[in-house]
Amino acid sequence: MVHSGTIRLRTNGHCDVIDITGRLSEQIRASGIRNGTVTIFAVGSTAAIGTIEFESGLTADFKTVWDRLIPKGIVYQHDQAWGDGNGHSHLRASMLGPSLTIPIIDGRMTLGTWQQVMYVDFDNRPRSREAVVQILGE
Repeated sequence: MVHSGTIRLRTNGHCDVIDITGRLSEQIRASGIRNGTVTIFAVGSTAAIGTIEFESGLTADFKTVWDRLIPKGIVYQHDQAWGDGNGHSHLRASMLGPSLTIPIIDGRMTLGTWQQVMYVDFDNRPRSREAVVQILGE
C-alpha cells in the first residue's frame, strides 16, 4: 500500500528550523500502515530535511554551524547571475539534502528518544513551503 500526503508550512527563512515530527506521525496514523517506510521530501532548492534533538540550544548551534560553513554576505556565482542574494541558501540545502526515509514498525517511526524530524528553510526570506510525504508498507 502507498499513501501520499503533503505538509504545508509558513517559514521565516534564514535557517528557520521547524519540528515536523508530530505532523508526520499524524499522516502515518491516518494511512493505516503499520510496517514500512515514510519518506519526506522538501519541495524547493533552498529547503532541506533532517533529524535533530529539537531543543533551543541545539537549534541555535545548528544555525551557527551553517553561518561558519557557508556564510552569508560573501560572493557566490549564483548571486552574480541572478541577483537574489540566496546563493548560500542553495548550497546549504544541497549539503543537508532534500529528503529523509524512516522505517515504520508497529505504526511508529523508529526515531531515537531525542530525535525529531526537522524541516529547514535556508532561503533569505519568508516562504510558503511544501513537503511531500510518501508512506509505503502494509
